[in-house]
Amino acid sequence: MPRVGFAYHPLFLEHDTGPFHPESPERLTAIVNRLRATGLIDKTWPIEPDPADLSWIETIHEPSYVRSVRETCPAEGIVRLDADTVVSPKSFDAALLAAGAVLSAVDAVMEGRVQRAFCAVRPPGHHALPGRAMGFCLFNNVAIGARYAQRKHGLARVLIVDFDVHHGNGTQAAFYDDPSVLYFSSHQFPHYPGTGRAEERGVGEGTGFTINAPLPPGTRGEDVLRAIDSLLVPAVESFRPEIVLVSAGFDGHIDDPLARFELTDEDYLEITRRIAALAAKQAQGRVISVLEGGYNLSALARSVEAHIQGLAGL
Repeated sequence: MPRVGFAYHPLFLEHDTGPFHPESPERLTAIVNRLRATGLIDKTWPIEPDPADLSWIETIHEPSYVRSVRETCPAEGIVRLDADTVVSPKSFDAALLAAGAVLSAVDAVMEGRVQRAFCAVRPPGHHALPGRAMGFCLFNNVAIGARYAQRKHGLARVLIVDFDVHHGNGTQAAFYDDPSVLYFSSHQFPHYPGTGRAEERGVGEGTGFTINAPLPPGTRGEDVLRAIDSLLVPAVESFRPEIVLVSAGFDGHIDDPLARFELTDEDYLEITRRIAALAAKQAQGRVISVLEGGYNLSALARSVEAHIQGLAGL
């Protein structure tokens, strides 16, 4: 079985989003408690994350924006960056560590300590734009990880697969003109944030390296798998990625309150197996998966369990 790393740190719980916010610390508590109760966490290899250096954050984000996030974090209480996204005293530190967890996982995979990894982090990242927080996200963890894999480890081609129910507009924006990163997203459409139409395919040299699979409310697991098989698989065979990064959002679950997909725990297992098979064929099995959405605590915990089982070949 592939050796699967697990990156987590209690500091992620200190990103305080206030009462009743769906992106809460309890999300990670539910995941960790579930993995401990089932014993699955004991079958993973712990990855101790270090905060990302600002130089890596700034490969994706404007320095002025990074400074503004740090300076906006209050001494106490919370501050809203927009209607959905808030910061609290420890948010900047947690965001640096969330990005750093992805970089630590990339290192672990590239150095052969693990073949695949899951990063249980918050705040999430795939909506974060180069100069703007958005949709609960401060720094784009997966995008930063992709650039790190290229510049630190010399990889030429990175695949990002995003199965969050919301389109990863920040990740798309980061690589829209870049032929070295293939970005695939399956998501509910129309839905927040309003991007992700099929005709959004990239610009300039990046044309064709963005692949969107907008799917309607009521979408089930077989529909997502069909999109992967018909759109992603042929593109991957041509692109030949050297590593696969995953924006793993579990808010497409039938029990999730923020969208209207009808995926189950078992669907997430099958989706993960499909991604792992692509990585095994084209990318030496290398997969780094990063938590994005998922807001029903029980469904999230079960789906992450299934996802890690899929990464582990179980």
